[in-house]
Amino acid sequence: MKRIHRPAVCIIISLIALVSATAQQPSLDTLLTHVRTLASARYAGRLAGTEAYMDATQYTIDALQRYGVKPYQGDWIQHFEVECNEIENCSFNTYYNNSDTRTVYVLGNDFSCAGMTGRGYADANVVFCGYGIDDASYNEYEKVDAQGKIALVLSGVPSFLPSKVADRYRTPRDKARAARRHGCCALVIINMSSSCSPNEVQTNVYSGEGPHLPTFPIIQPHRSCGAQLLADERISLDSVIDLLQTTMRPQSFHLRKRFEININAKYHPAALTGNVVGIMPGADSKMNNEYIVVGAHLDHLGMQGNTCIYPGADANASGVAVLLETARLLQAAEERPGRSIIFVLFSAAENQRLGSQIFVSNFNPLKHVEAFVGIECVGSGDSLAVLGNNKYPGLWQVANQMDSAHTQMMVHNFKTNPKGDALAFDHVGIPSITLTNYNGNLKWHVPSDIPENIYRGMITKAAHLSFETVYELSFGDYQGRSAQSRRYRFE
Repeated sequence: MKRIHRPAVCIIISLIALVSATAQQPSLDTLLTHVRTLASARYAGRLAGTEAYMDATQYTIDALQRYGVKPYQGDWIQHFEVECNEIENCSFNTYYNNSDTRTVYVLGNDFSCAGMTGRGYADANVVFCGYGIDDASYNEYEKVDAQGKIALVLSGVPSFLPSKVADRYRTPRDKARAARRHGCCALVIINMSSSCSPNEVQTNVYSGEGPHLPTFPIIQPHRSCGAQLLADERISLDSVIDLLQTTMRPQSFHLRKRFEININAKYHPAALTGNVVGIMPGADSKMNNEYIVVGAHLDHLGMQGNTCIYPGADANASGVAVLLETARLLQAAEERPGRSIIFVLFSAAENQRLGSQIFVSNFNPLKHVEAFVGIECVGSGDSLAVLGNNKYPGLWQVANQMDSAHTQMMVHNFKTNPKGDALAFDHVGIPSITLTNYNGNLKWHVPSDIPENIYRGMITKAAHLSFETVYELSFGDYQGRSAQSRRYRFE
């Protein structure tokens, strides 16, 4: 059905708001093909700065071209540089002095490396140092001899410390610098995150602010592996955590066993990467110089050695798949979009959302961008959340109206500000919302984020809502930035 735009008079909402703008519907097969391909070993986890990531950009370019999208200003790739660390292999063993018997742990099964680990070999005695805090008010290295040792610490920071202290020790690099100051030769951080199973490894690309520690190895065993590391020691993992919380005092001690760590990693301080940027020109001569930007980040966490791959099916192959499907549905719509649509696949989102910042800083007609719609992690959860309604209720209401008419999957009754890649647009005053899951992210940054775990119904609904929202935004009923603070109405 063709979308009709009426004068701003009092007209009762008709079936036009209840019937899709086109007979086209999202294709589950197409969505899953995109997810399976992008999450396959072929693209090795899509780490920004690697050849595998650039290969993935070509896959998305080929798809966008099929869907009628053209390179923006003649070039698909917006190149920039990013910090990148390619972890080629890593081994981790434990043993007791005077013993030839070693316990061998498996990369990807028992532990992972910190995204910005240093390379190197360490074979040394071990000292447990709580959360790795090295502050005058709370020093977990003060009563142990860490010189020449491997430090074993917990991820995160204790809840009882003031933020001015805790904030300096939240990241792996923060903890690594403290350990190195006390003479340690490597760092082992037990992952205490509640965002994954205690039996599954997890990592991040961003490891904290530089400088890089090129010869300081950092590994991250999961919580169950951490419990095993402290088995047969003076105190168990659960007990020492309880003591740390109840006494609010350091509980550092020397272990009986030794650790052996060997990491081969190639660090690139300025690896080349890029955003994919395309345009679907608007059909309305009066509005085609106005833009709706649709974005999803393409990069993920990469691959460590031969046994640890982070496929990123939900985060964020699902978002990329929905963006591509949105382009396909827009091409098939009976009436072409009025405003021009910019499609952006961001790189380096896993490294402090660098790609979206680069795009916003270099997109010349920025003042003509009327809205940004981000898509992230839409293959899990029990419903869809559209973030940003607290600051941009007018834009959010467009998605809400489309959901009421077509998908009935949005959650309500909570206020959120823009998050993720939408922040870069929000910071320059562009109305921004993000489609994401609600009660999802159960496979966040873990190897089991695979296509088989994608919720088929959710990703299909997300694609439908994304298309209907972007399509509606492309026409004049949405007044752009002037509508950001008022309720949107069909008229």
